Amino acid sequence: MASSDHTILLFSPSSTSLSAKVHPLVIFNICDCYVRRPDQAERIIGTLLGSVLPDGTVDIRNSYAVPHSESQDQVALDIDYHHNMLSSHQKVNPKEVIVGWFSTGSGVTGGSALIHEFFSRETTNPIHLTVDTGFTNGEASVKGFVSVHLSIGDQQLAAQFQEIPLDLRMVEAERIGFDILKTTAVDKLPNDLAGMEASMQRLLALIDDIYKYVDDVVEGRVAQDNKIGRFISDTVSSLPKFSPQDFDKLVNDGLQIGLAEPELNFPCRTNCSCSIWQASQGHNWASQKNLTLLLKSCDDD
Repeated sequence: MASSDHTILLFSPSSTSLSAKVHPLVIFNICDCYVRRPDQAERIIGTLLGSVLPDGTVDIRNSYAVPHSESQDQVALDIDYHHNMLSSHQKVNPKEVIVGWFSTGSGVTGGSALIHEFFSRETTNPIHLTVDTGFTNGEASVKGFVSVHLSIGDQQLAAQFQEIPLDLRMVEAERIGFDILKTTAVDKLPNDLAGMEASMQRLLALIDDIYKYVDDVVEGRVAQDNKIGRFISDTVSSLPKFSPQDFDKLVNDGLQIGLAEPELNFPCRTNCSCSIWQASQGHNWASQKNLTLLLKSCDDD
């Protein structure tokens, strides 16, 4: 899509009667695509799916990202990918049609007019949804726009982006999840080794909690709960029996490819190796002895 000479005007909400309802799944999809975007991509764009209700309200229920590249004066969309994804979605939900497109960022940009022009050929009066994944104002701002052409006679002078009212529809369970997720900003997903290290650290913290509980029960600081004891017993019994050497070999074989990647720095490899070693070696002997006593007590009961 080549650049046009049209001027882009951005106005605050006006008297337009058009409005839209956005389901939380759409926002979650957009945020998930953003953290999985290619390293060189500054933003993502994609297609909005839904339907138009009898009262004229646009009900936005689904979305998918579309690969693209853009420069200062050009935008290129992977149109074949867009049409293939649309076809796949409509096989499952034939009533969902294109109702607009989305982009991440704090507002409308110069390239938005070019993309909007393409989606105007896909559907009548498409909605442009923007999601501020950068938390510019301290929150994930979600806005909707429609394009209105300003003309004199047959001559088009400008493309006016007009903000419309949005209704973010959530049931109580969805709202709780949304409130929790929006307080955490993640720009990129961790690589495999960093994810392994974080998982091992959480595992070690849980093991510490179990050992502390067992020590407290054996020393009489906490009353014994047979249900918890049997749960711990079942969990321990379900674990495969590995010697430290076999466990170390198993983990090293699984991480061999990841450890060989040049972008993985030495401190990250060292921290992960230490975490795995700690988990494989277990904790202090006294705590292990107390755990054995607790499990035996639960079995006797």
